[in-house]
Amino acid sequence: MKIAVASDHRGFATKVKILTLLKQLGHEAFDYGPEDGESVDYPDYAIKVAKAITDKSIDRGILICGTGMGMCIVANKFPGVRATPCHDDITAQMSRLHNNSNVLCLSADLLGDRLVNRMIEIWLKEEFEGGRHARRLEKLNKVEEENMPPH
Repeated sequence: MKIAVASDHRGFATKVKILTLLKQLGHEAFDYGPEDGESVDYPDYAIKVAKAITDKSIDRGILICGTGMGMCIVANKFPGVRATPCHDDITAQMSRLHNNSNVLCLSADLLGDRLVNRMIEIWLKEEFEGGRHARRLEKLNKVEEENMPPH
């Protein structure tokens, strides 16, 4: 699977560890920045990953900032992105089973390395359940289409 990973300065150290984990798990991991831990604006990096999801050049994305919430807000502005801020095993699992999440948003400040690794492994292995959840996602897609500005 092709997975883009990006962070802000607060998530930089976590991003580096995640890139290593993804490669160990056999995935193609792409670093979408930043290059170091100097202060940056999280929207700049969330935009890069969200655009790659929208244009389908990657399969999934992982975004890390202080809480995970800022990155999530930005990513969900893009068509086809279903970014979910997860904080434990259950939210990681359900984000895939019920929401078919394609962007995992994580907190660098509130989550430990072991939990982050476990959540990523869960999020990568779970498949979308479909069924009644597919019907709900179709409704979300319709809302997205109806509210897209014309090109």
